[in-house]
Amino acid sequence: MSKYIFLYRGPATPMEDFTPEQGAEQMAAWTAWGERVGSAMVDFGSPFGPRTAVSDDGTSTEASDQNGYTIIEAASIEDAKAHLIGHPFLAEGKGRFAVDVYELMPM
Repeated sequence: MSKYIFLYRGPATPMEDFTPEQGAEQMAAWTAWGERVGSAMVDFGSPFGPRTAVSDDGTSTEASDQNGYTIIEAASIEDAKAHLIGHPFLAEGKGRFAVDVYELMPM
């Protein structure tokens, strides 16, 4: 089994901007997804906070719109991708959100 990281990308709404009801709905959707992934879950992850980026010339530049991560275990990248079916981050269906999937290679 290999480990894969899911990197969440898109214009996500910060949790503090949700109403309590919207926040509870979001948490329920993420919890349900995590339960479906089950024992393949290595690290549920967390959202990213304030961000910046540094270029190779030492200047600051705009950071990407990555929003958080999750690490799972799967037999292949296709199996990892299958865990994204019904994922709450991809629920909008308008193409504004994506999950980048990378295999984590041993050093």
